[in-house]
Amino acid sequence: MEITADRVKELRDKSGAGVMDCKRALQDAKGDIDAALGFLREKGLSQVAKRSGREASQGAVESYIHGGGKIGVLVEVNCETDFVANTSDFRELAHDLAMQIAATDPASVDEDGDDPNQLPLMKQPFIKDPGRTVADLVRDTAARTGENIIVRRFTRFQLGS
Repeated sequence: MEITADRVKELRDKSGAGVMDCKRALQDAKGDIDAALGFLREKGLSQVAKRSGREASQGAVESYIHGGGKIGVLVEVNCETDFVANTSDFRELAHDLAMQIAATDPASVDEDGDDPNQLPLMKQPFIKDPGRTVADLVRDTAARTGENIIVRRFTRFQLGS
């Protein structure tokens, strides 16, 4: 199958990957968009693992208020540069994490607590897509942005508790 600019653009829109990466993935996948997405995801996840040791001292504190002001969340999400911290992908991730925390009230970011029935945030199924975990969501965003992303800490307030 011929790899056209339209196919490359379609894959780029779906994946957020670079033009040349999309073209190579489509060539490897013989034009199949879904297979090319799989190639890009694998490549992105291997790059995420390589970047995991990098310092992530930039980022954002996202707030979320739910239930008519009865539940509030502050979450600190870090990345490597302020450029990435201001991208829509990063901002959407921070907002989704704050909503996840408001909905599920996890005890910690990634450590198991005293309650075996309460999963830490990173191990929870993502509320918008239960087939993925919150850790998957963070890894996918890190792969798209090209930087190490860390959920540093959060605080959840609930009226009357």
